[in-house]
Amino acid sequence: MTAYRSFLLASLLVASATAWSYQSLQRQANIMAATRRDPIQMPTQTPMVPYKPPGSDYTQFVDIHTRMLRDRTLTISRFIDEEAGNEIICMLLYLRKESMTEPIDIYFNVPGALLRPGLAVYDLIVQTRNQGCEIRTVNLGLCSGIGAMLVGAGTKGFRRAMPNARFLLQHTGMENVFQGQASDIGLEVKSVIKANEGLDLELAKMTGQPIPKMRKDMQRDFYLFADEAVQYGLIDQVLLPTFNKRSATGGDAALGNFGGEDQRYQNQAGDGFGSQTQVEQEKKDDDDYEGPEIAKG
Repeated sequence: MTAYRSFLLASLLVASATAWSYQSLQRQANIMAATRRDPIQMPTQTPMVPYKPPGSDYTQFVDIHTRMLRDRTLTISRFIDEEAGNEIICMLLYLRKESMTEPIDIYFNVPGALLRPGLAVYDLIVQTRNQGCEIRTVNLGLCSGIGAMLVGAGTKGFRRAMPNARFLLQHTGMENVFQGQASDIGLEVKSVIKANEGLDLELAKMTGQPIPKMRKDMQRDFYLFADEAVQYGLIDQVLLPTFNKRSATGGDAALGNFGGEDQRYQNQAGDGFGSQTQVEQEKKDDDDYEGPEIAKG
């Protein structure tokens, strides 16, 4: 009987020790999971940049699109549906309210657009342009369908594209599957056909091409590279790199011209390699050069 009690007591001690060790391990695992760091990844949110409002003594961080909007610059790089169309229209109306004399820069990389939102954005751009506000457009990559029209809707002489950009001219079909009576389907089809005929007329005015040629070209997907778009009349200029670099504001880029304290290299004062000071110094040295010294006998 005593041996049996001793066996039960030992069994209980082993069971309690096992349960305690399991609970301890579980508690330790929960602590490690809570303190474990996630792997470092690239930011997926909108980048934030510093911005100092006029009249303010402090700099605050705002998203890059808000900062560019303060400089009257828009970047449209997504498919234009109802939501995107409303956002673009709101930003254009805001810039119109701010000033109708300063230009608006719009950079496009639009893979396509729905018919009605795309036409709404197009009409607002054309109206803003006709009221005297300069609209400067640039195709960054690919602009398809109405996206190509939006690039061509800018002010004449300021419709540009990057060297490797492309345009895709095409008609727009029905946005969604339409169900109903045959008469209702026929009315919807007629509406889409009429809208596409209107697109042909707008493109003919924009490019100067005859309407029969436009309709023939757009029977299938009609791709245009940047230089071909210039010849076609859709844009005015291809942005090519130039030897004399210019900054975005029109002045010299002045690479290597650093502000602040004087830069020194080998105990020589200057503004850095490639700066204007160094160039002038080298030019002066060249002018004072009188050839190699001649040893006199």
